[in-house]
Amino acid sequence: MRCRIERDRLGEVAIPQEAYYGIGTVRSKDAFQLTKHGLSRQMIKALALCKKVIAKTNCDMGLLEKRKAEAICLSADEILNGRLHGQFITDALQDGYGYGMDMNAAEVICNRANEMLGSSKGKYDIVTLQEVDMFTNIKETNVLVGRLSAVKLTKKLIAENKKSYNAILEKLEASNISKTSKTYLQLMSVVEILQRDTKRVDKAMDTLLVFSYGESVDLPIEQKEEYLRCFVKNLNENVTEKYQLSKNYYTTSNNLDCFMNLSAAVKNLMINFSRCMSDLKELAKEGKINFPNVQDIEVSAPDLLFDFVKQVSFYIVGNDLTVSRTIEAGVMNENPYIPIILASLFESINLVRRGIRTIKERVFEIMEIKE
Repeated sequence: MRCRIERDRLGEVAIPQEAYYGIGTVRSKDAFQLTKHGLSRQMIKALALCKKVIAKTNCDMGLLEKRKAEAICLSADEILNGRLHGQFITDALQDGYGYGMDMNAAEVICNRANEMLGSSKGKYDIVTLQEVDMFTNIKETNVLVGRLSAVKLTKKLIAENKKSYNAILEKLEASNISKTSKTYLQLMSVVEILQRDTKRVDKAMDTLLVFSYGESVDLPIEQKEEYLRCFVKNLNENVTEKYQLSKNYYTTSNNLDCFMNLSAAVKNLMINFSRCMSDLKELAKEGKINFPNVQDIEVSAPDLLFDFVKQVSFYIVGNDLTVSRTIEAGVMNENPYIPIILASLFESINLVRRGIRTIKERVFEIMEIKE
């Protein structure tokens, strides 16, 4: 395998010639290989989006040459469109603040931008890493990345949850059971509880849209204010939500309770979903609802599927505790535990979404309802 040599203050490292990542990424990957899980696609896209918005803002403010900014933005767009995701190789759980994943994004985008401008990977000569990360702060950037990712993942969870309770409603409408029967009322209670928890998750998601930024924007006060307005404008042009800067920088920089609120809402949804499934398990044993088994073993379908839901719920409770304790551990506007906060929260959102989808497909969409 052909390699190139990159150097830093620690020495030299051989990097595969075709790789868009560089020495900073490799240092992180070699040092932190705990979970063996990479960054989620949403995280990768959010990192690229932040780098794009930063480059566009620096260009608009006359701080970065237009051709360089355009190359950075085009490189980021490739990542947003699904390319180069295999170049993100750092572990989901890494150094404090997430220096590794930020460096991974910067190196990939910088190398691709230089390649577009006629240079080669590893030189960082036309577009430098410093230009990609001009006026950025690792803590601010990765918290914003977390907010962007959490919003996208939560929207997917909400959509899946709506599909699940709509599947129950469709089955009830197609059945001939009385609307005063225990079975009907029990199934409607599941619908109403899931609808209520969907609203709670959606409300918790709103707190992610207010963020802090600008600690490292070293400009005169009036120019800095213009810079921040430009940054928010460029961000909102690339997303469907409307983000805004916090009126008090420290309110949203030293308290990451937006992630804790969302984690709690997701946990409550899963606990309530699990509790409802326990009731439906009893209805299945009474013969009020029926659905086929999923495995050829001497265990009933209700036992298999609903015990599966319990396990997901137990896991989510543990992740929520991790999120709460790590957010509690922050001091002033310093919290070095950003990677584990985001890894735990995103794992919970994805697990709940997949768990609900499993029950929707294996129970709600195919069950038979009886008087």
